[in-house]
Amino acid sequence: MENAGGPIRQERGCFTDWVTQRWVQYTGRRVDLREEEWLDGPMGKPAGIGKNYFVDLAAELGLDYRVACEGAGLLRDFQELNGPEFAASEINPSVVHFYEHTAGYAIDAWAERCGVFRPFGALLALIFSRRLQQLNVPLSGLDTSRGVTNDVIILADPATGNVRYTAWLRELVGSHDVLYAGVYSTCSVPNRDVKCVKVVLPLPNGYAAVVLKPQLMDNGALLLASVGKCFGDPGFYFVTINADCSTSARYVRAMQESFYVYCAEESCVRADHVLKLFGLTFLRLHYRLRPPG
Repeated sequence: MENAGGPIRQERGCFTDWVTQRWVQYTGRRVDLREEEWLDGPMGKPAGIGKNYFVDLAAELGLDYRVACEGAGLLRDFQELNGPEFAASEINPSVVHFYEHTAGYAIDAWAERCGVFRPFGALLALIFSRRLQQLNVPLSGLDTSRGVTNDVIILADPATGNVRYTAWLRELVGSHDVLYAGVYSTCSVPNRDVKCVKVVLPLPNGYAAVVLKPQLMDNGALLLASVGKCFGDPGFYFVTINADCSTSARYVRAMQESFYVYCAEESCVRADHVLKLFGLTFLRLHYRLRPPG
């Protein structure tokens, strides 16, 4: 296995992180990421993630680090998603433009926590998100009232210029907490003849990999959904490195995530982000993505 995050220290780190990692190890399966490349991604260190994670990753791997200009996007070519079940050319051009030129957009965000999960969200922030500086999902509308930053980061081979990782780093302007630090790419899953969007979220001694199947919706809207039934399907995966340097992965069917992305007023793009746990909606995030100019 190539460790994409540099040498992983085997310190236990925080007890709650250690428990999560052992859960993945004992209930998941051993994987060889050289053979399961569709699941590969950069791992985090025990201390957490934070806004300097990609600077440190570039230094460890000897890659060039740059914050992308307005022309860079999460996907270099949206047509990479073409397949028997999906025609990228049928998606609204404004949606395609957002994915290919993400860095030029301004982001407005609103959060809507749902029902009995509201206290759980605060507990999750207290135990994990604030400490790790990763996935600091807004707890109220005030958290995003001062705005959200939007940085697309490119890590490239200095000799060839080939892009190794394309990352999306978003920070809450008011609190300076990292809302989201993720690596974007495309992949093909073993169980389906479909090209998916893969988002890797580095975590201590591992990462979460969200594999999202694209679907065409009415009026050229795009639905990306991490819905599947078993290992090898689109879905939510936890991956962790074990004490013996082997790797374990756990498919978490109970976790489901979707993005409904569509063209709105004056070429603005809007996105509705829904997270579900055991079929119940845990959180809704609404984004207005304003193009340059």
